[in-house]
Amino acid sequence: MTSHARMSDPVRLHGRDAELRATAAVTAAPGTEDAVLVVTGGPGAGRTALLAHAARAFRAGPVLRVRGVRGGTRLPYDGVRAVRSAVDALRPGAPVDVPAEPDAGVLLDLLRETAAGAPLLLCVDDVHLWDDASRAALGLAARRLRAAGPVCLLVTVAEHRAADPHLAGLPVLPLRPLPDAEAGALLDELTGGRTAAPVRAELLHAAEGNPALLHALVRRLSAAELSGQRALPWPLVDAETVRGLVDGGPDGPTAAHPDLLLVVAAAQQADPDGDGVRADPVLDALTRVAPPGEPAVRQVPGVLVPAGDRLRFTGTLLRRAVYLGARPDRRRAAHDALARTAEQYGDRLAELTHRALSVAGPSPLLADGLAAAADDPRVTASHRRRAAALARAAELTTDAAARAERWIAAAGHALLAGRPVTARRLLAEACADAAPDEVRGRATLLHGLLELSDGHVLDAHESLLWARSLLSARCPAQAREARIAAATAAWAAGDMTACRTALTPEPEPAADPDSTPGGDAEGATVAPLTVVSGGGEHLTEDYRLGMLALLEQRYEQAVPPLRRVVERAAGTGEPETLLRSASAALLLGDVSTGCRAGARALAAARARGPVTLVSRALEYLAYAELRAGRHARARAHAEEGLRAAHHCGQRNSAAHHHAVLALAASIEDEAALVAEQAEAALDTARRHGLTQAATLAEWALGRADLGRGRPAEAAARLGPLVRAGTRHGHFAVRMLAMPCHVEAAVLAGRPDEAGPVVEEFALWARFGADPQAPAQLARCRALLAPQDRADALYLRALTLHRAVGGDFEEARTQLLYAKWLRRRRRLREARDQLTEALVAFERCGAGAWAAQARGELRATGAAPAGESPGALSTRLTPQQQRVARHVAEGATNREVARILSVSTRTVDHHLRNVFAALGVRSRVELARMVEQSERPGAPR
Repeated sequence: MTSHARMSDPVRLHGRDAELRATAAVTAAPGTEDAVLVVTGGPGAGRTALLAHAARAFRAGPVLRVRGVRGGTRLPYDGVRAVRSAVDALRPGAPVDVPAEPDAGVLLDLLRETAAGAPLLLCVDDVHLWDDASRAALGLAARRLRAAGPVCLLVTVAEHRAADPHLAGLPVLPLRPLPDAEAGALLDELTGGRTAAPVRAELLHAAEGNPALLHALVRRLSAAELSGQRALPWPLVDAETVRGLVDGGPDGPTAAHPDLLLVVAAAQQADPDGDGVRADPVLDALTRVAPPGEPAVRQVPGVLVPAGDRLRFTGTLLRRAVYLGARPDRRRAAHDALARTAEQYGDRLAELTHRALSVAGPSPLLADGLAAAADDPRVTASHRRRAAALARAAELTTDAAARAERWIAAAGHALLAGRPVTARRLLAEACADAAPDEVRGRATLLHGLLELSDGHVLDAHESLLWARSLLSARCPAQAREARIAAATAAWAAGDMTACRTALTPEPEPAADPDSTPGGDAEGATVAPLTVVSGGGEHLTEDYRLGMLALLEQRYEQAVPPLRRVVERAAGTGEPETLLRSASAALLLGDVSTGCRAGARALAAARARGPVTLVSRALEYLAYAELRAGRHARARAHAEEGLRAAHHCGQRNSAAHHHAVLALAASIEDEAALVAEQAEAALDTARRHGLTQAATLAEWALGRADLGRGRPAEAAARLGPLVRAGTRHGHFAVRMLAMPCHVEAAVLAGRPDEAGPVVEEFALWARFGADPQAPAQLARCRALLAPQDRADALYLRALTLHRAVGGDFEEARTQLLYAKWLRRRRRLREARDQLTEALVAFERCGAGAWAAQARGELRATGAAPAGESPGALSTRLTPQQQRVARHVAEGATNREVARILSVSTRTVDHHLRNVFAALGVRSRVELARMVEQSERPGAPR
């Protein structure tokens, strides 16, 4: 017996807020023109659930619930009699007589007598199953509902019967598929959030926003399948699953024109992108399938939507039900008819795909032709369509090596289509056959790319290095790709040694007489395993040389090849090449070029694909905006990137976006959001070895502590990040966190920890990879310098800031300089610096630092603009106010001393005076008084 996961019943309707408001508006207006609503939707959309929710929420009076009955013999006015039966059940002591042939007036009288002047709600579910006479009576009654008194009417009707003339003119509420975010929330509720990310993405793809189908899929899967410990069944949506969701009887949506519906459904099997199929080829194919003498189709069934020259089903669930519910011989006949029609229209890929689907057994010649067409770059087709065609070609192939090649190629296209679970399933099929080195190399390369996207990155590194070895003799282009991908994995893991190993060239392999020089094996079906390495051999080699020189600290030698990478991408529209350019620009410290290249890569990935590059492009763009100090833009890009990563099952990319969101929130004084996003990043980073994402997340937490005036906590968190060695922070990100650590260590009274860090940071600043680094270095030196040199270093730092821009970093330097000035009683100069810093912090949304600047302004004796002196300010000196506020926040005297850069004895002295001035005897009383004084609207 299979152990299945428990599925909880949802407590709310996900993604139906607008629909719930619409039904609530109806039930809140009994007896008015607004008290009627017709809800439409396809199978599984949630019509019944919405009606049930409205009935439960109705508290003003009784509720009559009536459902249409499927099948059986319908007598005129059976629907009206069903309403009478509901009334009898509600009030058994007072039965109401209904004539043998009731009309709309009788139905209105029935509702009026039942309501008896009090609000009444009538819910009619599946009214399309009522007889014609009852629907006509209900439609007329709905238009005259005010005559029945305070009555509300909610009706549901199947989408394919929404144009019922009896209901014409009534307000209609269509139920659309759930958006991805809401479908994901429903899935998380059903499974308790225990679904592995790739499985979650596959389930959301399969359900396509249909809540009932999502329920059915979760019920079908075991806990091991949901967690990713066991492979998903294939096909994920089978005939049994859809049979329980779509009525196949004479009243069902697929009852009319079954041949036409089957041909349309079969046509979309060869083109699964969901945009419908061309109508003319379908109608031509129908003439080959329909029995002789059958009348031509004169009206398109309600389950099909004509859009220009195309036809599509109103919902994918209906299409699946039609296709999976047909006998295999009828499906094959439909595909055969479509193949002959596609041949007439000159669509080679469609013709071969349909022929492949029309045969029941192996067909090597047909498989060869289909694989060649799917692999032809001149054929316009999506990655998803190519993957489906290559998978079918593999099923028809008898030669083991060729079959493995086709499974791998199909898996590569599935990966680029954002379907990692499908890619892993296809790859498992490929590994079942024995194959030569280059075939195994491609499979290993694909496996490494899957791990790089959603697995442990050091495992990905090893797979990719092995793939490079297997591919180097006969497939040098893919070997180079594997090398760069291995370096990317090692970079994400923060393993500098592994990164250098991947980038160091191996000895050239002996020439293979059967290989094609400078390319891959001729005639092979090659999987399109692109990893941001586009632009050709020269660009890839330049990138390798530049990165290797950078890792070996040969900074001068790193610049020329990386600059060539940036320049070569200037005129291209290839997203892979543009992403490589963005990466090189950021390595060079050319943040503005990195932003432009990232934006162009994003536009190209959206327009041309593959879809998997959208999240990667947003990674580069969010990171570049973060480096440029544009935190709001970084946040917007990371939020979009997070959605794209979840959509494609890219947990490693999602972790990076969570880390960027934590960093953006760390300057905005959003402590809860910083903790939430950082923990989300660290949860994946710890399991997948993502040192880069983990370092960014920890940096965000440390910077948030520093912004809230907790330098000791910040120094403790940031210290491990900036120490050299593989067990600490990421070798590149640690440089960016160093200025924060120096500031925290000095403010915490531990300047000895900062000295070595400053000297290492000086090497980084000289390289020029970070425009802000020279100014930050001057600031760090000022923090550590003796009094006679600090003033000049602060002024130099401000001059350097103004040369490169960046409000946030300049304002931080001004804040630190102002603190230094205030301690030396240069209050006017301190106020000038603080006023400018406060404006800059507010401009870039740095709430925590703005609060620090306001506190410092108060300490100089000046209230910030727009702020009136409060109760504390009339009784305490500025320094006493600062001590009182920090103590009220829970800081100890020693911690307050570190924050204010004074001795503990000074804090003790000020605190005694605060207690005496305010008349309090404990820290609890002080905290309460501070809170009351600073509460909005408190007496001034």
